[in-house]
Amino acid sequence: MATVKLLSVDDEEQIEFLMKQFFRRKIRSGEYEFFFAHNGVEGLKVLQEHPDIEIILCDINMPVMDGLEMLAKVNEMQNPALRVIMVSAYGDLENIRLAMNGGAFDFATKPIDMDDLARTIEKAIKQIDFVHASQKAQKKLEGLEKDLAAANQIQQFILPSVFPPFPEDSDLLDIYASMEAAKDIGGDFYDFFRIDDDRIALVIGDVCGKGIPAALFMAVSRTFIRSVGMQYEHVGECMTNVNRLLASSSVDYMFVTVFYAIYDIRTGLLTYCNCGHNPPYLLHVNGTTEALPVSDNLIVGALKGIKFKENTLQLDHGDTLVMYTDGVTEAMRPPREVFGTKRFSDTLSSLVGKRSQEVVETVKAHLAGFIGDGEQSDDITMLVLKRK
Repeated sequence: MATVKLLSVDDEEQIEFLMKQFFRRKIRSGEYEFFFAHNGVEGLKVLQEHPDIEIILCDINMPVMDGLEMLAKVNEMQNPALRVIMVSAYGDLENIRLAMNGGAFDFATKPIDMDDLARTIEKAIKQIDFVHASQKAQKKLEGLEKDLAAANQIQQFILPSVFPPFPEDSDLLDIYASMEAAKDIGGDFYDFFRIDDDRIALVIGDVCGKGIPAALFMAVSRTFIRSVGMQYEHVGECMTNVNRLLASSSVDYMFVTVFYAIYDIRTGLLTYCNCGHNPPYLLHVNGTTEALPVSDNLIVGALKGIKFKENTLQLDHGDTLVMYTDGVTEAMRPPREVFGTKRFSDTLSSLVGKRSQEVVETVKAHLAGFIGDGEQSDDITMLVLKRK
C-alpha cells in the first residue's frame, strides 16, 4: 500500500505534536507521512518540494498567507487528486463557507476532534484512490484509442486506395471503391487484383460483428481470398477452399459474407460466387436497373465441407456492377427507419452511365443526408465496376 502524504499548515506549534501523537501508529507503519508548515507561504514551498502530497490540513487564520489564500493557490495547481481539509475556530462559519465554496474538500473546527478528523482523512483517501483509479483507466483508454487509430490506418492501408487501379486498362474498365467503418475499425473489406493479362479478381466482404475481432477476421479473410484466388481457376473452387481454411481456424463462430468474382476485361464476362452476400445491382446501359439473383450459397467460415456454386454474368459496354455491404441498405435514422433497398435502387437508377467514383460518392452523399444527425450503425462499403 502506498504511503499517504499529508501536509499540516497551522501556526499553532502544538498542532504538529498533536498530529504526530495521534497518528503515531500510522506514521510508524509507513501508512502516513506528515509534513508541517506554519503559514501558507511555507505550505506552498513544501508542496513544491513534495508534489506527491495529496491531503492538506490547512488552518484558515494564519499570518503571512492565510488558509483561504493558500486554498486559491492550491486550486491553481489543478491536481484532481489533491484534497484540502480546512481548519478554523468554532463558530467561524463565514470563513468556513468561503472555504467550501472555494473548493475545500471538508472542514474541522478547533479544538479539533481527532477521531472525527481521522474519519475525514479516510474519506479523503477513498476519493483520492477513486481519482487515481479513474486516471489509470483514462490512460488505458487513451492507449486503446491510440491503438485503434493505428489499427484504422493499417486497415485502410491494406485496402487498395489507388484509382484507377489498372491504368493500363483504363480504356476498358472503370473501378472505384470505398469503405467507411462505423467504429475506429471495421469488418467490411474490398479488394481487386490481377489474375492474368485479361482477368481481374473482385472481392467485397462483410465479417459478422464489429471492432477488433471483426477487423482481425477481415484481414485474415482478405489474405486467404487473395492467396487462394491466385491458385484456382474457378471462383466456386476458390471459395470452397477459402471456406475450408477459415472454418478450420475460425473462433467464436465468426463468419464472413463474400461476393467474389473474376472479370474478363476483354469479353465483359463476369464469373462470380456469391457466398451469403447482398446481391449486387447491375445498371444497364439501356437505363434499367436490376439486382442479381439471391444466391443459395452459404456464408464463409461457419461450416466445414461446403462446396460453393458459381454463376456468370455478361456485362455490355456501358454496364455498371455495384457491389455493396448491408451497411448501405441498413443505414438508419431515428427513430429506427432504414435506408432500404427501394431508396438504394432509386438512387442507382439515377446514376446509370455515370463514372464509378460518381456512383460511390453520390450514394454516400444520399446516405449522409438520410442519416442526418444519427449515428452510423454499420460499416458502409461499396465496390463499383463499369465496363467501358
